[in-house]
Amino acid sequence: MTKAKIEDMTVDQLVGRFIKIGIAQDQALLYDEYGKFNRLFDEMNHIDQELRRRGTAARLALVRLYDHPNMQVRLKAAVRTLGVVPEAARNVIARIAESHFFPQAGDAGMTLVNLDSGLFKPD
Repeated sequence: MTKAKIEDMTVDQLVGRFIKIGIAQDQALLYDEYGKFNRLFDEMNHIDQELRRRGTAARLALVRLYDHPNMQVRLKAAVRTLGVVPEAARNVIARIAESHFFPQAGDAGMTLVNLDSGLFKPD
């Protein structure tokens, strides 16, 4: 997806694309498609950067994904909003870590470890 196209999208469209990317990431992890996952990761970063560029209100649109049925979508939304709603985002990440549904539980657990150690500092 080109930067120009992302800039033309509404916040709701960006959130919708974020969801599609998260679900595709989940499938890529399931089938060990790491190249595909990495491309999707980059695309999610572009969406996140655009939301950040638009300000806190745009970033907060990802909070509505905290109850999404797909765990990967929930996890990535929580990680991407740690800088704006740290307590709520951390709670979502902790619930995922406690679920023991892998690989997301492992990713969530490592996110918490990295937060607590100071290695990961959300912005």
